[in-house]
Amino acid sequence: MDGPHDLGGKDGFGPVAVDAPPFAEDWEARQWALSKNIPLPGGTIDFWRHGIENMDPATYLALPYFEKWCLNEIAHRIDQGVFTLDEILTGQPESRQDPPAKPLDMDGALARLRANAQDFSVTMDKPAAFNTGDRVVAQNIPTAGHTRLPAYARGHTGTVIAHHGGHLFADAGAAGEHRGEHLYTVEFTARQLWGSDTADTICLDLWEPYLAAP
Repeated sequence: MDGPHDLGGKDGFGPVAVDAPPFAEDWEARQWALSKNIPLPGGTIDFWRHGIENMDPATYLALPYFEKWCLNEIAHRIDQGVFTLDEILTGQPESRQDPPAKPLDMDGALARLRANAQDFSVTMDKPAAFNTGDRVVAQNIPTAGHTRLPAYARGHTGTVIAHHGGHLFADAGAAGEHRGEHLYTVEFTARQLWGSDTADTICLDLWEPYLAAP
């Protein structure tokens, strides 16, 4: 989605604290565990992510990372009818249910987390439009939906350095459509993307609909 939610990040927010602990507060670790061990029925990671992108920009920029996770989980569960907004606001269920027979221990939680791993590769009927070594341009097309094409790469030319076959297309998955597209690794120079006076390169995994011939 075009806006502050861009997965490539935005300028003006300072450097990323790469040495910071993974969780600033204990509740953040609990939220991470809940999100990872209670998968969204019928949804994909792209569908889940698009829920966060649908937050208004002021809310998105004001909230800590895992608080956005929490609100996103609540919104999805309300949509699914798991609980109501009143139940969330009061902290009380409208009807009592039996607790689980046995809470998950650490081994059980890790086993469930590992079981969440998915293979997103798909068989494609159409041939790939590009080959390794081809020059390609990242399309500069605004979108109101989910996208994995970062804004900083749009309109720039790179080189295909790998073709990974068909993979589920994130943009379609966010809308509930399971459709495959050819996936490539495209290499860009830092000089072209940001005018950086270095020999660094940046590699992005990009689906075919993001790309065009120069």
